[in-house]
Amino acid sequence: MERISWDQYFMAQSHLLALRSTCERLTVGATIVRDKRIIAGGYNGSVSGDSHCIEEGCYVVDGHCVRTVHAEANALLQCAKFGAPAEGSEMYVTHFPCLHCCKTIIQSGVKTVYYAADYKNDPYAVELFRQSGVHTKKVELEDNTIDVNPVEKASYIETLLNKLEGTSLDRSQLDEFKDEAKRLFNVQKG
Repeated sequence: MERISWDQYFMAQSHLLALRSTCERLTVGATIVRDKRIIAGGYNGSVSGDSHCIEEGCYVVDGHCVRTVHAEANALLQCAKFGAPAEGSEMYVTHFPCLHCCKTIIQSGVKTVYYAADYKNDPYAVELFRQSGVHTKKVELEDNTIDVNPVEKASYIETLLNKLEGTSLDRSQLDEFKDEAKRLFNVQKG
């Protein structure tokens, strides 16, 4: 078995962190690394003790959910809270940082930002990263590393099974497909 690369490993950690997100608009995770060791992690969610978007909906002002602290900021705040300097570290984030997070990342001393997906890449953020010497690199998570689309895959399988329902497929074979889909994806309908 071939081991995954460090970049894939840390990006997978960020995708796992994103699964803790409480904002319904976009799930984001960020991992801060120094010398191949994770020093902090964060996901986008509400301020401690406040209501979460998944409970009360997003609080949107000017097209942004203001209830949410971004994953990058939460990871950097975790560094500050526990006395782990971010100076000279690397950040792995599931999506390209917004302009506000870009400025926070630069000010914290992070030297490299690895991101898995482009997301409304602000041209000024791109320029600020360049001017400040913060290197950015796209590192998409490979499919064999971690499944980042399980809900979409389950929905697709469910749709296929429902379409097979109206065909001449043998009922026992269809039941076998449904049982296997339920086992693999926890598909309930059909």
